[in-house]
Amino acid sequence: MQFWKEHEKLRVALIAAFFLLGMMLVIAGWRMTGSLPGLGIMLAGLALLLAALYLYNKPFTDPRPKKKKR
Repeated sequence: MQFWKEHEKLRVALIAAFFLLGMMLVIAGWRMTGSLPGLGIMLAGLALLLAALYLYNKPFTDPRPKKKKR
């Protein structure tokens, strides 16, 4: 999809927001060592960091369908 290649400023802003919020959640959850809500907060932060990585890599994916091997 060409959307992320055409809207680079939006992609960079989302990456920065997801990264900063994800790091804040990971650090906040880390401070709550030994409690289950802290683990949940850290997992939410990890999900945001993975979303930032996904948005970073999205413009470089190959849009062509893969051929079947015989």
